[in-house]
Amino acid sequence: MWSNRITRLFKIHYPIIQAPMAGGPTTTELVAAVSNEGGLGMIGAGYMSTDQLRNQIRDSKTLTDKPFGINLFVPNPYNADSGKLSLASSLLKPIKEKLQVGEEIVLPTFEQDLITFEEQLTIIIEERIPICSFTFGIPSPEVIRKLKENSIVVIGTATTVEEAIMIEKAGMDAVVVQGAEAGGHRGTFYGQEDQGLIGLMSLIPQAFDAVEIPLIAAGGIMDGRGIMAAKCLGAMGVQMGTAFLVCKESGANTLHKEAIMEATEDRVVLTKAFSGKMARGLKNSFIETMRRTEEELPDYPLQNELTKAIRKSAAVKGATDYMSLWSGQSPRLAKKLTVRELMNKIILEVETLHSKL
Repeated sequence: MWSNRITRLFKIHYPIIQAPMAGGPTTTELVAAVSNEGGLGMIGAGYMSTDQLRNQIRDSKTLTDKPFGINLFVPNPYNADSGKLSLASSLLKPIKEKLQVGEEIVLPTFEQDLITFEEQLTIIIEERIPICSFTFGIPSPEVIRKLKENSIVVIGTATTVEEAIMIEKAGMDAVVVQGAEAGGHRGTFYGQEDQGLIGLMSLIPQAFDAVEIPLIAAGGIMDGRGIMAAKCLGAMGVQMGTAFLVCKESGANTLHKEAIMEATEDRVVLTKAFSGKMARGLKNSFIETMRRTEEELPDYPLQNELTKAIRKSAAVKGATDYMSLWSGQSPRLAKKLTVRELMNKIILEVETLHSKL
């Protein structure tokens, strides 16, 4: 019952993919554990330097001989608006003083983002990574062609049917359809961000009817019930973030994990406060304070850099009101387990439901 186009394409046993959560959660231990249990571990390389990426790839290879993949952020031009930067600095000043943050900020540039992206791609090819996924856009035809020439499976991320169609036309091998329920940053790259807030149960069948490449469902899936529902609607695989984020092997801050375990679905909100890009996480004082002006904040990744030291200091000091506590919309279903325990649990749930149906 598990074998399909996704398992054959990725050379895995179960079409269960660990979401590539950038910024620390996707540790070597988490990635390797998921792959060792028959799923697909994914390194979230969005914020990594080239040295960090190469080191984690090589460390992962010492812990697993199974396939694992890399996720990259597609660089997009952004505007360093002086007025918005000044507003953000003034809003963040009292919070920095409260947390005693004095770190000097070096703002990123689009040109440097492009250089890092190209260097990351080179490492992926040199290290013979079999699978590469992309978020925040579609890479150039040259990038897709080069990856495929090196026998690398290429995956896109879509939040609408139109984006899924664009990904298929670009020649990518599969598409993650990200429902509005998904935690962390939205993958919307075409049209307005609020146009990409389509529930997963609506998005899957419409995308299934529009494209031929296999669909990977993402957003709020935490157990066997979610996997079976996605499968019935046309998905061939699932990508799970929050479920793996609270696992023992995840590198997420312990306070982050505990906050999810204690949260209810009505506390999970969308915000641009931390990064300048719409993302889903647990509501806290920082989000509430910035809500009135979040449409006037600097573009991503500028706002992300402006709040970086605040988030880092807050994590060290246990100040969850100033941490970005990313989470999907199903926190009540989170379980404090090891990767092996979680995989065994959801596999048994799916097989039990399948036999009943």
